[in-house]
Amino acid sequence: QLVESGGGLVQPGGSLRLSCVASGFTFDYHSIGWFRQGPGKEREGVSCVSAYDGITDYAESVRGRFTISRDDAKNTVHLQMNNLKPEDTAVYYCAADPWGRCSMLPDQYNKWGRGTQVTVSS
Repeated sequence: QLVESGGGLVQPGGSLRLSCVASGFTFDYHSIGWFRQGPGKEREGVSCVSAYDGITDYAESVRGRFTISRDDAKNTVHLQMNNLKPEDTAVYYCAADPWGRCSMLPDQYNKWGRGTQVTVSS
């Protein structure tokens, strides 16, 4: 099970920190990805962190503004989002890949949370 939290309403330029807490599986072996789906848009990869070596990747639209981190001791992954823009408005999902790879492709992941809403608006 994956549970996201930390979403909310924030003004442009503001920050939010999303959390994804995992349970019921061996977290250390899984890579974790963050995805988002805005209104009328397809789900897109935002960031990911691999298992074992902590390799990270980011979508170009968020690179330099978002930072992903994982804490295996707490079965948790965070997504720190700074300098938020209205186009970042979406439901944000975390997902787990049992092969441990950092991938921005949703099909690689077989466990998904229910999402947390992020709204960036003045």
